[in-house]
Amino acid sequence: MLWTPSAKWAANANIAKFIRWLEERRGLSFASYESLWRWSVSETEAFWGALWDYFEIKSSVPYERVLASGAMPGARWFPAVRLNYAEHVLRCERPGADALLFVQEDAAPAGVLWDDLASAARIVATQLRALGVRRGDRVAAYARNIPETMIAMLATAAIGAVWAGCSPDFGSRGVLDRLDQLRPKALFCVGGYRYAGKYFDRREELRGIVAGLSGLELVIDMSRRGPQGELDLPAGALRWESLLDHAPVPGGDFSFDQVPFDHPLWILFSSGTTGLPKPIVHGHGGIILEALKTLQFHMDIHPGERAFFYTTTGWMMWNVVVSMLMTGACPVLYDGHPAYPEVDALWRIADRCGVSFFGASPSYVEIMRKAGVVPKARYALSNLRAIMPAGSPVSPDCTAWFYDNVKSDLWVATGSGGTDVCSGLVGGVPTLPVYAGEIQARQLGVAAEAFDDNGVSVIDQVGELVITKPLPSMPVSFWGDETGERYRGAYFDMFPGVWRHGDLIRINARGGCFVLGRSDATLNRHGVRIGTAEIYGALAGIEAIADSLIVNLDLPGGRFFMPLFVKLKSGFELDDALRRRIADALRREYSPRHVPDRIVEVAEIPYTLTGKKMEVPVRRILMGASPDAVLNRNAMANPATLEAFVAYAASQSDYSLAPSAA
Repeated sequence: MLWTPSAKWAANANIAKFIRWLEERRGLSFASYESLWRWSVSETEAFWGALWDYFEIKSSVPYERVLASGAMPGARWFPAVRLNYAEHVLRCERPGADALLFVQEDAAPAGVLWDDLASAARIVATQLRALGVRRGDRVAAYARNIPETMIAMLATAAIGAVWAGCSPDFGSRGVLDRLDQLRPKALFCVGGYRYAGKYFDRREELRGIVAGLSGLELVIDMSRRGPQGELDLPAGALRWESLLDHAPVPGGDFSFDQVPFDHPLWILFSSGTTGLPKPIVHGHGGIILEALKTLQFHMDIHPGERAFFYTTTGWMMWNVVVSMLMTGACPVLYDGHPAYPEVDALWRIADRCGVSFFGASPSYVEIMRKAGVVPKARYALSNLRAIMPAGSPVSPDCTAWFYDNVKSDLWVATGSGGTDVCSGLVGGVPTLPVYAGEIQARQLGVAAEAFDDNGVSVIDQVGELVITKPLPSMPVSFWGDETGERYRGAYFDMFPGVWRHGDLIRINARGGCFVLGRSDATLNRHGVRIGTAEIYGALAGIEAIADSLIVNLDLPGGRFFMPLFVKLKSGFELDDALRRRIADALRREYSPRHVPDRIVEVAEIPYTLTGKKMEVPVRRILMGASPDAVLNRNAMANPATLEAFVAYAASQSDYSLAPSAA
């Protein structure tokens, strides 16, 4: 145990206020978080109905019942209501107060007042309507993490249109693979961006995107002028400044489009390791409820606080950052390199902006550790009280690093969820202790279990992460999946009627959770399932290794072969001594089954554009599949890295796909 909340901390937590409200308004009493969680998943309608009332959800048509059908897939939430996501954001408008802070490389933080944000959103929404954008039309973005992008998204939602975005570091093919599935009517775009002190001209990619998008009628240039000057856009394209150059629309005169609970709000995309990325549709009502619950109860964000999570516009965390506005908090947007001009750039921003809540990935912590950065030695971080590591499995050492190097009195609220629900499934609880490497609990309303291969819930065993009760933010659909076949295949093929998330999880007796990586990349050796995070966690302590990837091959005749691919740091050699160190560490920290059959040096490890190791495609390539049959190279951050694995598969020097003699 690394931290436990004080009595004052626990009493001031948002979740404690909700518990007191439940007692006063509903006559319910809960002695522990565990008892509250069990009520939230056993009394589904009562819990989500209570959230609706507690958060004072605004609906032009009141709800008659919470859940018309609890079947999965096909759950129908709040079937009669009419509401709008942007209205719930802009109702938090506080004249004269900062709605957000914006930071660029080598620039001081700049505040954006609520007055200006809300006014701009209403003007843009009004002009989009005048230009013919209607409810249900798709509005796409090729955009940076700047205030204009957030305003454009809120304006889109305000009129019932559907938002979808990509960050400008995507190439044109990767963007078209995503956005052309949607046939957007309008595109907000930039012609370049600054990163690590350099300007990246994206005008050529943008021309290809504009030319390739079917049905595109309207292009709006949001570029903050870069060294390349004006964009070469088609006739009729608008500049952001001209879109805003209209009379203000008073809040009382603006009409938010009132849409059904499950009306599409935005479309996020899967990583697209195989085929075209899946366009995941989220609804207005589900995101409103889920965002308020997660941000207030499991991230404990309070009105007036400043919150910072480094993200680009192409990651679901950008959408979560936008939703922070609904809590009355002030999000910090950063457009730039996370380690420029110095490796501790994000800590400098957090300190200058007086951040209370800071989001960080475990890989970022590893960079800090290797660079010898100790934030508490450089910065006061006087307002900082909570950190959320997310994005990949968190080791005990990673959790401990924050207490040793940032603050001893700090709530480390590790979380895990995903693009599929645009939220967390397991995460922090500010009234519980923090244990090293452990996610504190299952989130309220999330009936998460670990299932074995027979669909039986297990404790203290590794199993499939499943959800046995519907959630409001489960996707409405996949765009274009008229029959629902792709949707059912993605989540309900293994356990009918139960959502399979695709991660491995272990839940201990006190409800603590350990997410161990994607289940599709599971290392199943002789019936014993090993999460890849265990391998990577053990290798993190070996100085010579810069990066690694491990897969397990199920070969004919009941045989197994598990190669480990390693990228070494400069100056190190993969000799017998290093191989022994690796094997000894895995055997010592876990078991003999964790020791690879072969260790192979490669120049680079393949990653998706969203930063995930490509374990599944590599495994399939080693099993003889063509690379183009198992992955989309446009979804890769470094496509050239595949050649080493293709060559290794072709040689078959270490394993054979032929049946064994036995």
